[in-house]
Amino acid sequence: MVYYIKPALGEDEINSNGYIEIDYRKKSNTIIFKNRINQNERYTYVSCSETISSYTGDKESFLGCSSLSDPDALKRVNLDNSNSLGTKGIVAIQIDVELEAFENKDISFILGQEDDVVLCLDKAYQYSNIQKCVNELEDVKKYWSEFVERLQVNTPVESFNIMLNGWLAYQSLACRMWAKTGFYQSGGAFGFRDQLQDTLGLKYYDINIMKNQILKHASHQFIEGDVEHWWHDYSKRGIRTRFSDDLLWLPYMVCEYINQSGDYSILDIEVTYKCGDILCDGVDEKYDLYMESDKKESLYLHCIRAIEKSLNFGKHGLPLIGSGDWNDGMSTVGNKGIGESVWLGFFLYDVLKKFISIVEKYDKENTQDVLKYKEIAEKIKKALNTEGWDGRWYKRAFTDDGDELGSLKNEECKIDGISQSWATISDAGDNDKKFISLESLENHLIDKENGIIKLLDPPFEKSKLEPGYIKAYLPGTRENGGQYTHGAIWTIVAECMLGFGDKAVEQFRMINPIEHSRTKEAANKYKVEPYVIAADIYSSKNLAGRGGWTWYTGSSSWMLKAGIEYILGLKIENGFLTINPCIANDWKEYSIRYKYKTSIYNIKVKNPNGKNTSVENFTINGQEVQDKKIKLQDDGRVYDVEI
Repeated sequence: MVYYIKPALGEDEINSNGYIEIDYRKKSNTIIFKNRINQNERYTYVSCSETISSYTGDKESFLGCSSLSDPDALKRVNLDNSNSLGTKGIVAIQIDVELEAFENKDISFILGQEDDVVLCLDKAYQYSNIQKCVNELEDVKKYWSEFVERLQVNTPVESFNIMLNGWLAYQSLACRMWAKTGFYQSGGAFGFRDQLQDTLGLKYYDINIMKNQILKHASHQFIEGDVEHWWHDYSKRGIRTRFSDDLLWLPYMVCEYINQSGDYSILDIEVTYKCGDILCDGVDEKYDLYMESDKKESLYLHCIRAIEKSLNFGKHGLPLIGSGDWNDGMSTVGNKGIGESVWLGFFLYDVLKKFISIVEKYDKENTQDVLKYKEIAEKIKKALNTEGWDGRWYKRAFTDDGDELGSLKNEECKIDGISQSWATISDAGDNDKKFISLESLENHLIDKENGIIKLLDPPFEKSKLEPGYIKAYLPGTRENGGQYTHGAIWTIVAECMLGFGDKAVEQFRMINPIEHSRTKEAANKYKVEPYVIAADIYSSKNLAGRGGWTWYTGSSSWMLKAGIEYILGLKIENGFLTINPCIANDWKEYSIRYKYKTSIYNIKVKNPNGKNTSVENFTINGQEVQDKKIKLQDDGRVYDVEI
């Protein structure tokens, strides 16, 4: 029996070839290997519960004249015990197993990585014990069972239940927060905006996940207020950019955390800054080793610095887009320092309005910033509804050259969805314009035949517009006119906020991966996993409906939040639980089981009159609650809530 791996231990296997050296420790029955040109590389090891009889580190020796499906090495008695240094490195180990008739045998193969050789040998020894492996597997199952069962739902839509009862939380935590990698992006980096947003749905399972992530990301902010767009923890290296939205996700998430927990003490926690060279004129980004500075300030002041850094406006009264806002692909819309973002205007308005409330309660004597932020917010709102309005929807941006994006005047990108959804989410859109713009989004961006909500339309392809690397994507793929699921979920949130429960539930069902795989024909079109969210789904021609970039997408946490908070209406504010659903009118009832610390809340929502929104009656353990909210208790009791 042969166990085979092709390690990269670096950016990719091509750059690693020739530099991976293996060290066979016969007495420990372990092979240890390391990339010799990667100074920060940890030690990786392979072992087995059975004795390693032979091994090889040479891919060409292992394959011979054949392929991995039928390697020449398997036709020989033993592997050649060669090293991998100077070759196309692999690690293959051979074990000899003899079984009597009807005999069973459990075998463990161990692949791991540690900081030093001693730890590698210790772990290999531990997991050569089969019972130890069995126990660990049971512990893992127990952990996930306990975690996802903190919140369980039962609605009339089974695909909705499946995703909310485990898969979305699992994807958000295991893939996004822990692994930080997937088949389509083998990264491992923390993204400043990315892993912050990944906590939005997980806050219902463990609010400390959000708190810890906020504090971690705050330590990757520069004293000037901007932040590392992404970084690797193990190398301490990251990239400083001119992205305009990254830094604002810090105060946004702080507001989210405080709103749910009521814990203002997080603002007092002191966090260090990063230090490094400021980007020179004409330089959009710089990858470097940014060191921790000596300066440490409260999280509150970190948020203030982020907001102050973002208050740069163009001639239309809208914030400068820099080298990209939420859409990284719009990298040359405003990298000369002139272009403006309509979407960023909505986002900044939302952050300002929420943080004003924080300042008023936490820093009561700071009336100067309160008045300043209120004045700026009103100016942004006015600009959005005048300069940013295109007649039937909101524009997307203004370029350095003075061109508009997301306008009927455009040949390509006539309409962009996130400007329309955030007009409602931020509450910055004029009341009539919110409804008109969302209707326009439905008319131009929702493709019911292929079950997708496109990000923009038409895609960039041949026009004179040069918005950035987004144009390098094929029309209808990824951000360039495909469904970018992150943005699609914001559409569902906006539908809920305007009370359109039928539309919200239908759109949630429509983009649910399970619904893309109900039949063999649909699965053959979709072509990716039916149980995790895909970052994008293609929209053009023969590729329409095909999924891409699964697992590693921030859409999973936002979809969890959209389902729990906006459709089912479960919200926790300052430690109080409320239920304000926005559901389909044909939902007669649904239930939620929510475990808050040691207490359990069994919530049943009945809808006998076929409504979308508006709670009429709220009882807990048979007693009516007039203000329709209850203080969450950590007392080990069971509470029956009926809506």
